Amino acid sequence: MKTVFIINKNAGKKSEVQKFIKKVTDNADDLNNNIEVYFTQYKGDATAYVKEYCKNNGPARFIACGGDGTINEVINGVMTCVGAEAGAVPIGTGNDFCRNFSDCDFFDISLQMSSKTELLDAIFYTSKLNGEENCGYGFNMFNIGFDCNVADKKEQLSFITGPFAYFVSILINLIAKKGADLLIETEDECLHNGKLLLISVANGCYCGGGIKSNPLSDIKNGFININVIKNISRLKFLSLLPSYMKGRHIYKKNIEKIINTKLCHKIKVRSLNGKIKVCVDGEIINSDSISFEIKPNAFKFVVPKRKEHSQYDTKTSERFSV
Repeated sequence: MKTVFIINKNAGKKSEVQKFIKKVTDNADDLNNNIEVYFTQYKGDATAYVKEYCKNNGPARFIACGGDGTINEVINGVMTCVGAEAGAVPIGTGNDFCRNFSDCDFFDISLQMSSKTELLDAIFYTSKLNGEENCGYGFNMFNIGFDCNVADKKEQLSFITGPFAYFVSILINLIAKKGADLLIETEDECLHNGKLLLISVANGCYCGGGIKSNPLSDIKNGFININVIKNISRLKFLSLLPSYMKGRHIYKKNIEKIINTKLCHKIKVRSLNGKIKVCVDGEIINSDSISFEIKPNAFKFVVPKRKEHSQYDTKTSERFSV
């Protein structure tokens, strides 16, 4: 099976992206011509490319090289191609999905080609806007309210790179403290009706460049994990923020008075006051209402287990191995 590296040249730090591109292209011939490289041209291109490739050549192993948005596009393409596999090299800004794996070296090219895959869950969503439906898959997390506003503001702060952009965006949004006004229903109850600070609909644990907002999530347990943070004051949220970022908020006394956490299979969210912004694996869409459903064992994902004695540091992508 061919391994196709789909690279977003505009992702993350330009120097690191260029370093990885050179490593792949320099070693393509040495790896028995089993590597192909494709550079994305526009938003949504990776999904279209995967579909067209499988149609013309059959299934392959597609490694998304970029941020969570690039990975999302590749997985949405893989989901339509029987036998195709997805993988990731996290050279974007947030890189939250790959944080769900331990002892993995996502930057080792030979491991990306040879490692086994695991079956992971995906979340199928249907968004309605002005009477029109838009469907797709998310693999990590959907955010509405504060978290989504942070991601949206981060994109506007394009002159700031790395995790610091998320920190600045959090500070800006704390001043505004804009949440959402929503009706939230699961398959067995009305979970919320009214104003709130945020809701996260999660398959993975992390968002916002390493914030462990949903520590109870598991990418292969067959459940969606929902967090609903009530419409609390800025002071209360600031006191919660340090533990929230580290995923330790669930251990705080009386946390259920602030956060409603639930595992479910289906969820519907409807705006009670105008349109809402929804962050889908780091990308923003507008919606009047949106529904979610877990799809267990939805796709094959390459898990490049780290070589013995590897010195790879998960906090940096300076090491690019072959």
